[in-house]
Amino acid sequence: MRIGELATNLGITPDTVRFYEREGLLPRARRRDNGYRDYTAAEVDHLRLLIDLRRLDVPLDEAARIAGWCHSGHCGETTEALPRLIADRRVAIRERIRGLQSLDARLASLERHLADGRPRLAVLDQGGPCCAAAGAVVDVAGSGCGCCGPDAGVN
Repeated sequence: MRIGELATNLGITPDTVRFYEREGLLPRARRRDNGYRDYTAAEVDHLRLLIDLRRLDVPLDEAARIAGWCHSGHCGETTEALPRLIADRRVAIRERIRGLQSLDARLASLERHLADGRPRLAVLDQGGPCCAAAGAVVDVAGSGCGCCGPDAGVN
C-alpha cells in the first residue's frame, strides 16, 4: 500500500505517516523502484494501532511502545500493560472533567456578572481594570468581585 492510500484509509495525512516514520515510531517502509513507499499489511496494522491509541488520547510514547510490542510479537507485555494504561487514561480524563466543570462554573459566574450590568471600574493605568468586564474577569478568576462580592461597598 502506498503512503496516500494508507493515510486515506486511516483518516490521517501523508505527513503524519512520514512523521511517525521519521521519529522511528513506524518501521521504515520498503521503497519501490520508483522511490514510492510500499507498506506491508503488518506496517499498516502497526500504524492503525498507533493512530487508534492516539485517538484514545494515549500519550505518543506509550502508544508507540504498545504498538511496537504488538508489531514485534510481544503480546504478553501488551496484554499486561494495556489494561493499566486504559485505567490510567480514565483517571486522567476524570480529573480533566472535574477541572472543566470547575472552569465552567467560573465562566457561568462571570457570564452572570457581566449580564447584570455592573458599574465600570477604574482604568488600568489608574490602578485597576479598564472596565467592569475586565474587572470581573480578574475578580471572578480570583476569589470575589470588588463591585458585588462579599466586600462590596466596604471602605
